[in-house]
Amino acid sequence: MTCRACKSESRRTFNGEIAIHFSGLEGLDKPILWLFPKLSVCMQCGLTEFTVPEQEMKVLSEGKPVDGVMISNGGC
Repeated sequence: MTCRACKSESRRTFNGEIAIHFSGLEGLDKPILWLFPKLSVCMQCGLTEFTVPEQEMKVLSEGKPVDGVMISNGGC
């Protein structure tokens, strides 16, 4: 697969662990979404891509927990 940024053919796949936080002060009261995606990394320029699954997208679009999705509670 060719890199969208630099057109290199040098890409590798890695396992990832990503915590997605909502922005700003209002984000402190929203869940932190945990993802464990396959990461496609360009070894030339570093562009990294992954896909957010459908259930996890619901958390991001609604800003609240969804059954079956790994989150941490927001807030201080």
